[in-house]
Amino acid sequence: MKTQQPIASEEHRVLKFRPRTLACPPGRLTNLGDQSLQDQAPQAPNDLSRYERDRDEPDDFRHRMLANVAALAFTVALTAIGIWLAVSIADLRKTQDCVLMGRRDCARISTTHF
Repeated sequence: MKTQQPIASEEHRVLKFRPRTLACPPGRLTNLGDQSLQDQAPQAPNDLSRYERDRDEPDDFRHRMLANVAALAFTVALTAIGIWLAVSIADLRKTQDCVLMGRRDCARISTTHF
């Protein structure tokens, strides 16, 4: 049975799996010489303790609620503008299709009842 030889082109390359828990893949050499990372103790993963607030610090509820209201108002405004834009584009497309068909009664005439 023939053994398959790897293709030596730059186009096809198999990458080795590296676990996310290690800083570098096992077997890589460090800058210190021939000592590999396998001989060293694994580093502790980064924790999120630097982003935590002190428990003694009071929560600014008013500021948080104002930020939430501002975000809600911005979201509602963007949604309303998006709906208005979609309706306007659909109306313009309908009018353009009418004109391109050669019809002459495409313009809307508003009628008011007195």
